[in-house]
Amino acid sequence: MKMISAIIKPFKLDEVREALGDLGIEGMTVVDVKGFGRQRGHTELYRGAEYQVDFIPKIKLEIATHSENCQRVVDTLAKAANTGKIGDGKIFVYDLEQIVRIRTGELDEEAI
Repeated sequence: MKMISAIIKPFKLDEVREALGDLGIEGMTVVDVKGFGRQRGHTELYRGAEYQVDFIPKIKLEIATHSENCQRVVDTLAKAANTGKIGDGKIFVYDLEQIVRIRTGELDEEAI
């Protein structure tokens, strides 16, 4: 079992959700986050004054999936979230040791 965590641009969320739905992904967690990568934020102009934005708004997705489905999910995420511009985000893949569905007590593969 794998946990896929992706940081993407907020306006790409609907496109990513639709692409993952077409792949058969039935659930994900979405969180509004802020951060920066290599670009180290950016400068914006507001009412004639420049100011530095250190943390850029992003969306964090978390998706638990079967190990054999992991690469398809990663490829779909990368394709759907890509704009070709700096700040497109990152995808992280982790091993999952255990999953428990609270309502039924199902474990691991059955709980996904």
